Amino acid sequence: MVALAYSMLADRHLAEDAAQEVFAIACRDIESLKSKERFAAWLAGICRNVSRQMLRANRIKPAALSDEHAAKSEKDSGDRQETIRRAVWNLREAERELIVLRYFDGFSQARISEVLGLSPQAVNGRLVRAKRKIAKYLKRNGFTGDDYGTS
Repeated sequence: MVALAYSMLADRHLAEDAAQEVFAIACRDIESLKSKERFAAWLAGICRNVSRQMLRANRIKPAALSDEHAAKSEKDSGDRQETIRRAVWNLREAERELIVLRYFDGFSQARISEVLGLSPQAVNGRLVRAKRKIAKYLKRNGFTGDDYGTS
């Protein structure tokens, strides 16, 4: 749940707070779960709602930073990791969730499928599309395949 909340909040401490809230809500509302097989997807739905509420309550913009901030940060730091991170945070929320779960937190595609309530084929297809968008962003920002480990 921390990984899922982090994909929306971009702050590990807020994500941990969100995860605690998710489990408190889940314990309180467990009777509303109609199918035990859907537990992970049900929990993920609660997590998304809690994260959105935190964004609204704290008046935080979603994880993506402004383009102006990104350009300044990338120029100042010259750090390719920052540019890659920026590419990920520029994805749509659903795509960012998949990338964060898969590559930041090491979830298998099968586990992502279970957690998000998607078919394995949908997870694979969405990951492929998200990776293409990241590669396109990196290319637009002057990175070649050698810069980020692909050819």
